[in-house]
Amino acid sequence: MADLAPPTDEALVAASLAGDEAAFAGLVGRHKRRVFAAAARFARDDHQLDDIAQEIFVRAFRHLGKFRGDAPFEHWLARIIVSACYDFLRKERRVREQVSLEGTEWDMRDAGIDAALAAGRARELVHWALAKLAPDEQLIITLAELEERPMKEIAELTGWSESNVKVRAFRARQNLKKILETTHER
Repeated sequence: MADLAPPTDEALVAASLAGDEAAFAGLVGRHKRRVFAAAARFARDDHQLDDIAQEIFVRAFRHLGKFRGDAPFEHWLARIIVSACYDFLRKERRVREQVSLEGTEWDMRDAGIDAALAAGRARELVHWALAKLAPDEQLIITLAELEERPMKEIAELTGWSESNVKVRAFRARQNLKKILETTHER
């Protein structure tokens, strides 16, 4: 009895395009860990994480006919992931800018440098500082620094030239540094 190899991504795409809903479910099952891991870098809570992941899979389903198969499916999906996360960051920034400061609670207990150096506080501080950056800067910092992706790969994922990615990364790092220095001076 011969072992049956699982269908390739390309075979699942072809079956999905032919109307096989189970084939698309197979693609989702195969790639959901990668999607959720990438989306988790941008989401602040589980609801946002679910929303981003759902948006990624909806986009993948809608644009499945555009998959040409000249690169692996996971590379094609990675571009959708980056695009959806970037769109989420832009949307979040607009929402954040519209929120009134009156309803905001300020925690001033541990504003000292010692608390900022604690691992948890440092993580919060970086997350807060990242939120102050423009969406494209957040994206480039996340891909280059947090996910440690090479510049060439970031260029492929974003559609920007490699030199443009390097310039954007440099500027984003400088802006992040300014934000963090300004916070530290207070």
